Amino acid sequence: MEDKKLALAHNASFSRRDFVSAAMGASLMAMVPPGVRSGAWAAGSDAPEKKEVRIGFIPLTDCASVVMASVMKFDEKYGIKIIPTKEASWASVRDKLINGELDAAHVLYGLIYGVQLGIGGPKKDMAALMSINNNGQGITLSNQLRDKGAIDGPSLAALVSKKEREYTFAQTFPTGTHAMWLYYWLATYGINPFKDVKNITVPPPQMVANMRVGNMDGFCVGEPWNNRAIMDNIGFSAATSQDIWVDHPEKVVGTTADWVQKNPNTARAMVAAILDASKWIDASIANKQKTAETIASKAYVNTSTDVIVARMLGRYQNGLGKSWDDKNHMKFFNDGAVNFPYLSDGMWFLTQHKRWGLLKSHPDYLAVAKQVNRIDIYKQGAAAAGVALPKSDMRSHQLIDGVVWDGKDPAKYADGFKVKA
Repeated sequence: MEDKKLALAHNASFSRRDFVSAAMGASLMAMVPPGVRSGAWAAGSDAPEKKEVRIGFIPLTDCASVVMASVMKFDEKYGIKIIPTKEASWASVRDKLINGELDAAHVLYGLIYGVQLGIGGPKKDMAALMSINNNGQGITLSNQLRDKGAIDGPSLAALVSKKEREYTFAQTFPTGTHAMWLYYWLATYGINPFKDVKNITVPPPQMVANMRVGNMDGFCVGEPWNNRAIMDNIGFSAATSQDIWVDHPEKVVGTTADWVQKNPNTARAMVAAILDASKWIDASIANKQKTAETIASKAYVNTSTDVIVARMLGRYQNGLGKSWDDKNHMKFFNDGAVNFPYLSDGMWFLTQHKRWGLLKSHPDYLAVAKQVNRIDIYKQGAAAAGVALPKSDMRSHQLIDGVVWDGKDPAKYADGFKVKA
């Protein structure tokens, strides 16, 4: 009962006692000393089918574990070489995954599910191998809205209701995470994102430049672009994504089902290497500082280190004079709680796709999640990296509007929203 109360109180953090060790068969390798283990994984039938793995990424703070797995050579321990490849847009990531130019990608959770069901692009069977991060996205409004008194959800709703003009909001991909956070946040305050305002798609690195020239009044994007807008004095933070859902799912390591079928050992090695990097990033402030310095370079995010590191450490300021330490800042590991591909997380995106009319009918939510979220591969990678598993494939959270999501009745949940398409 106490656990349920904690979940309802927005506390979605996990402690070590909430985890159990990996299933016996999958965890045997985790008991072998690391030096021996890496040699064993790289030998015989367990050898990775592909030694070089091209992983696409978009310039965002949450690409960090993929980049650091390569830079810090965590990949070598498992017999692979990760080659991070910088992409221009989520549509490009989608296309290159589908045509095989990329082996895998740092990618929006909802994009993988959209492709699986043939919305937001061609239909193809996809795979989500692990979650990369929780939290750390945001909703930024323009200084012009601030000047009109719109600084949060209620005041924005009051302004929109006056219908003085059409207000435009940007997200990064139609079925993606940022679209869903933006729509959920707007709808919480009675703003229908498809009827009351206009919404457009803009690649993450182009958000700040587009707001600067007045192409949108607000946007939802990952860091560091919210903080960049504040530092450039063109916008302010109206909400963080963790305000909407504490410890929400965000990016995943995504690929196609075909690729996993052909390269199961490589998939396992990739998961293990990125788990090692995730654990390392979250281990200390010094490691986060080094990560920020690394990904700030032109090859990756291409912005200044200070823009990245502040919010990585949870040191927030909103551009309106408020500063705070956010304990629910971007997490990459959190004792493994971040990385497990919970079935309920995948199903949630489908409920929102149905809510907003992207899906015309209810899918078999659980069956789709079981097909896409490759818990079997994750467990093998977690065993190799010595990472514990949660007790359940599902988890429960209360979101900003007070509604609890636990994955138990997805169709009822999807149909239960007052504001929908």
